[in-house]
This record gives sequence, C-alpha cells and structure tokens, in this order.
Amino acid sequence: MELSISWPAVVFATAVGTAIAWIWYSDWGLVGGVWRKLTGVTKEDSERGGKGPFVVLVASIVVTALTLAAASSVTSGFFGTDSFWAALAVALVAWLGFSLSTLAQHNGFEQKPGQLTMINSAYQLVLFLGMAVPIGLLQ
Repeated sequence: MELSISWPAVVFATAVGTAIAWIWYSDWGLVGGVWRKLTGVTKEDSERGGKGPFVVLVASIVVTALTLAAASSVTSGFFGTDSFWAALAVALVAWLGFSLSTLAQHNGFEQKPGQLTMINSAYQLVLFLGMAVPIGLLQ
C-alpha cells in the first residue's frame, strides 16, 4: 500500500475550503450575522484582530486538506476502491468522529448556544465534504 498525495488536489481543496468558510461566515454569507450575534464578535472585533485569524484559517484548512488527502489515499489503497467515494467516506467519518464530537463536547461544557454548535458543526461537515470532492477527483 502506497501513500500518494496529489498536490494539485490539496491546493484545490484548500481553495474550496477557504471559499466555503468565506461563504459561510462572512457578513453577507449564509450565517455571518447570526454567528456574530451568538458569539458576540462584532465587526470592530474582527477588524482589531487583523489578518491573524485569516492566517490561522488558511493554515488550518491546508492541514485539513493534507490530512483528508492522506487518509483518502490510505483508505483507497486499503479497500482498492475509487478514491472519490473513499474521500467522501473519509470526510464524513472524520467530521463525525473528530470534528462534531469534539465541538459538541467543548460547546456543551462552555455552555454555548445549541444554535451556534449547529452552525459550526454544519460548517465543518460542508467543509470536509466540499474539500473531499477535489481530493477524490484529483487524487
């Protein structure tokens, strides 16, 4: 079994992931206004944060893309199956087993609103599945 990562797939998945984040959380996006209300993060707070949060966002999306690509490669090799479906399965399992479960724990203990947990966990699901598409198609 050989680990094979397609670097164009990682680059494309990173671009897709960044676009999903922007569409999801921007002020004109799907849930930006609701997210601001639930978190208490104002536009001014975001401006004061500068570029730092965006650097963290892109860096974390790159790590996610690399991890999904590596896990998809291993899964495809192990099962001898189409990498597209393996990539989607890996993304779903990663979201369920790591992202959703961890976010639910933290938000529960931090007593964050259930709606915020739903917004953020749905974002992670869309992010992981969206990034898995170019990984599965290009790997």
